[in-house]
Amino acid sequence: MSDPAVSIRDKQLPRLRRNYPVFRFMGGNLISFFGDQIYLIAFPLIILKLTGSPLSMGIVAALERLPIWLQPVTGVLEDRVNKKRLLLICDLGRGVLIGLIASLYLLQHLDMWEIYGGALLIGMMSQIYNTSQFASIPRLVREQDLQAANSINSSFSKTAVLLGPGLGGWIVSFYNPGYALLINSLSFFVSFLTVASLPIVTAKSPSRSNVSFYKELMEGFRFVFKTKPILYTNLSILISMAGATLFLTMMIYYLKTPRHLTADQIGWLLSLGGAASILGALSTNWLLKRVSRRGLLFGASFIGGLSIILFSCAHSFVWLVICNAIGDFLASIMNPVIVTLRQALTPDHLLGRVQATSRFMSWIFLPLSSFLSGVLALHLGSAGTILIGGLLSAGASFFYLHSSLK
Repeated sequence: MSDPAVSIRDKQLPRLRRNYPVFRFMGGNLISFFGDQIYLIAFPLIILKLTGSPLSMGIVAALERLPIWLQPVTGVLEDRVNKKRLLLICDLGRGVLIGLIASLYLLQHLDMWEIYGGALLIGMMSQIYNTSQFASIPRLVREQDLQAANSINSSFSKTAVLLGPGLGGWIVSFYNPGYALLINSLSFFVSFLTVASLPIVTAKSPSRSNVSFYKELMEGFRFVFKTKPILYTNLSILISMAGATLFLTMMIYYLKTPRHLTADQIGWLLSLGGAASILGALSTNWLLKRVSRRGLLFGASFIGGLSIILFSCAHSFVWLVICNAIGDFLASIMNPVIVTLRQALTPDHLLGRVQATSRFMSWIFLPLSSFLSGVLALHLGSAGTILIGGLLSAGASFFYLHSSLK
């Protein structure tokens, strides 16, 4: 970054090891991520119990991802509005909504229309929160600590993937998925208190008072299309995420129905994938010293797609665990590299818009892919749907060979 404000801020911020506010932020994220992993098991099982239909699971997943289409608008919002306030509103809102859904289910008064509405609102707040978090981390750490901070934050989230599903599967097996959702609700309230203690200051772009909302929105698109490394990573993610969504939407149904895994086995499978994810996130910096960014992204993306293909063919619990762990390991290597690339190439006042625009470009097919996964599962089965997802994910890796990523 060449922004003078960044240099001034870097002089005021402590070294990463003594930067307690950013570690509090990551700790709050860890707790909410932990709750999210419980949600990923409990919510699909609630839908499966209420409807027994893979199509219903596809519709709910599509509604959760539908707010992705509002990303460009939320990006301008991020750069105009206090980020800390947005983070607090999203944590509080998700905590209340998930708590209500859990309570209604436990009281046996939960209807599908309430799940559909809740999924849409939860998805909207999650999109706003994730973009705000992306734009907040560079405000809390020095520029030279950014890659390390992103890797640590990613490893924290993967720690949640290690611990959360096992606990969620155990609660569902012995008690009720409604109790698992209550834990998820509580995690957002803890995250709310953590964010409230942070000194996050919103960066203001100079002389924005006379610039229209539309012009600010288009600035994000222009910057992304002009900055080729960001553009080509977005194109790869566009295809790979469409494939990964086919896989993830049907994953619980596939493991529960044709493979007949119990809830606690599913929890252990996801938790072991979380362990692999932690190892991958912590390996990123070491690998970047030995492999080019382009080679690392291409190799991880291609092999990750192959792991999904093998997952669709695996029958034993052990092979399902191995395939899932390989995919999680490689995905966690890629995420901090891509996030740091965007943050490092983007001026402070455009961080929200560039992240939101990139999410919009990369994830625009996710709602359609989620719905399509339910339709495909009805005709091809969940294994066939996952196979198609793996083929798409592997093919998307070739965008990373573009020369701008050298």
